[in-house]
Amino acid sequence: QKKYVISRRNGYHGSTIAGATLGGMGYMHEQMPSKVEHIVHIDQPYFFGEAQAGETPEAFGLARAQQLEAKILELGAENVAAFIGEPFQGAGGVIFPPSTYWPEIQRICRKYDILLVADEVIGGFGRIGEWFAHQHFGFEPDLITMAKGLTSGYVPMGAVGIHERVARPIIDNGEFNHGLTYSGHPVAAAVAVANLKLLRDEGIVARVKTDTGPYFQALMRETFARHPIVGEVHGAGLVASLQLARDPGKRERFANGGDVGTICRDFCFNGNLIMRATGDRMLLSPPLVISRQEIDELVSKAKQAVDATAQQLGLS
Repeated sequence: QKKYVISRRNGYHGSTIAGATLGGMGYMHEQMPSKVEHIVHIDQPYFFGEAQAGETPEAFGLARAQQLEAKILELGAENVAAFIGEPFQGAGGVIFPPSTYWPEIQRICRKYDILLVADEVIGGFGRIGEWFAHQHFGFEPDLITMAKGLTSGYVPMGAVGIHERVARPIIDNGEFNHGLTYSGHPVAAAVAVANLKLLRDEGIVARVKTDTGPYFQALMRETFARHPIVGEVHGAGLVASLQLARDPGKRERFANGGDVGTICRDFCFNGNLIMRATGDRMLLSPPLVISRQEIDELVSKAKQAVDATAQQLGLS
């Protein structure tokens, strides 16, 4: 009976029919010939772009989380299987929710006996200084999807982590009739084990948490604190985003934000820096082994590109 899965607008969970339906990317939905049934969406916790004037981040985070409860009650709790979300939105713009968001999401899921699924494909394995991003935000999911950092991209591999409270009923009640041709492939598994040992034994995740991550975040905020076209800097560990804005103080975005992001991205490329443009948000995700000296160079190049963008727009 529990058939519905609730996701979020502007979330990203892959590009297959099921994954893209689960995600909330409108441009992907427009190109799909069909969608998977029983997947519904609520609004994302994007404070800069969607909060009301005078609304605090804390109040906004609670309000967006409480949309989940409203949707559950609309559908009937007996019909809802799960809620899925990225701890921080990756492809959607490296959007970090207010601190009130995830604790309230977890409370609601527990209240209505709904599985809480964390998509850790981007956030997992040290990206923000913890082994998993949900640890940074202080919640405990029932299931975790993971890939990317599991093997550091050297070979393809994805996995799902299942909490004991979910796995035990499956184990006790017989077979789980599901599998893939390359499930548990020994080459991928060997690479994953070797990769995880390196991340642990060489202190790479620990260094992101205590050294390079805080250094990168502090330098980004210091560099762009009063920039004429930067509305906010989001991030933790070694991932960050810059919100481009016409009037940062009023949270006024550019009407043609995607074009402005493309301008900035092109200036980055011309300066030998890869900084992704997602609409009017610029994204940085350097290697976990980056040094402080390399961070200095990266942030300097990012500032040069944003400065050039502001100058071209006549807002410098």
